[in-house]
Amino acid sequence: MQYAWFIWSLLLIAVWLAVYCAVRAKDKRREMLVVGLWTALTGLAEPIFVPEYWNPPSLFNLAQTTGFDIESIIFSFGTGGLAVILYEWFFRSSHEKMPQSEHHSLQHQHHLSAILSAPVVFLALFFFTNINTIYSVIIALTAGGLAAWYCRPDLKKKMLASALIFLGFYSAYFLVLVALYPGYVEQVWNLAALSGILVAGIPLEELLFAASFGFLWSSVYEHFTWRGLKNNKLKYAQS
Repeated sequence: MQYAWFIWSLLLIAVWLAVYCAVRAKDKRREMLVVGLWTALTGLAEPIFVPEYWNPPSLFNLAQTTGFDIESIIFSFGTGGLAVILYEWFFRSSHEKMPQSEHHSLQHQHHLSAILSAPVVFLALFFFTNINTIYSVIIALTAGGLAAWYCRPDLKKKMLASALIFLGFYSAYFLVLVALYPGYVEQVWNLAALSGILVAGIPLEELLFAASFGFLWSSVYEHFTWRGLKNNKLKYAQS
């Protein structure tokens, strides 16, 4: 099981590459790559999860000796790129630039606040509460998603669908780990510090993370680039 985390993260990259090749549009490929690269930086936050949330054997034993590991960066890159593109891939949707006039509408006056809401909520929970870090992440992602929904109601269909799509994908992906390495979850996850609930062998917290991550992350590209979905009946802040 020494290389389970590494192999599992590489499997995610294999899926990322398959989707990348299946998505022919250059702008969507760029979206996957750009969001994935930025999300990869969140992998550097691994020390706040080890060993409080989990303690996976890693390449060169980096997680155990430093808290950092290579696998987390690979994993974060894959999840970021996939969460942002799966809805658009399934529903064959495309983007259009928002009219400049929409930038100054009532909801969009809170554009910056919506973008900053998730990290602000996370930092507040991390520094001022004693809850496990994974719960801080789940709450922050959900709060950030709700803020994004308020600011960009035109994206709510995509966000809700993406939460379910990414949850389904992540569950199937996690089940591969459960099947390949029986007992790995019980050995690596700090279940005593969590709910201890396993759903088909998957920690409940992982499923909550997947749903909240898909909910927020599916909207980040549109937020940062001021884009909307073409042929969307819910147009921007006018809904």
